[in-house]
Amino acid sequence: LSAPPEAIAVDGNHFLPYGEVPYHCLIKGDGRFMNIAAASILAKTSRDALMRELHVEYPQYQWDRNKGYPTRAHRAALIEHGPTPFHRKSFRLLGDQLKIPF
Repeated sequence: LSAPPEAIAVDGNHFLPYGEVPYHCLIKGDGRFMNIAAASILAKTSRDALMRELHVEYPQYQWDRNKGYPTRAHRAALIEHGPTPFHRKSFRLLGDQLKIPF
């Protein structure tokens, strides 16, 4: 950032501190504070644009349609092709999800 923030408002209850900047974790903050709601919208539109770009390189995951959410077709592609470097390793990619019939 060109100017350091005075404080950070976080939607949720987990945050890794950003230097010495004070922060506040606010559960359901996007429904209570306009600054968090606006940031959530910007983050979603940015993520959707990234998913469309990644779809060009990895069309088998249908990221142009599911935006990275674990649809049945997306899980089937994970089984067939495995994860990409862009799949979040912090999410359970398959596991119990396989109990849902395709």
